[in-house]
Amino acid sequence: MSLVDLVSGFEHAAGHDVPGTYAGIILDHFNFGDLGAYLTGRPDSAYSGKGLIALLGCDCGEVGCWPLEAQVITAEDSVMWRGFSQPYRPKRDYGDFGPFVFRRNQYERAVREAVAASLPPSP
Repeated sequence: MSLVDLVSGFEHAAGHDVPGTYAGIILDHFNFGDLGAYLTGRPDSAYSGKGLIALLGCDCGEVGCWPLEAQVITAEDSVMWRGFSQPYRPKRDYGDFGPFVFRRNQYERAVREAVAASLPPSP
């Protein structure tokens, strides 16, 4: 099940207004900077000043229109997404959503694959 489906189900069940209007992030619509740094929540990443990253954007394609944000916590053997929030609905409680924990080696492999897929094709 995708993160879009998971958060949509959570928001519907919680009775939130405008539930589940998310889509994946579209790299051409926002400068994420170093995508690897962004997805791992490194301090030098695009959103580092907030301590959060947008994991999903609006279903219109613009990440800043309706982002689902979360903290990315990296430990020795794991990466965790927690502290979910919707900045345009700051009173929403996502305390029962997540956390989602990934094996660090698998997460970093997926990030490398995402970075490689985002690069322009070689001539």
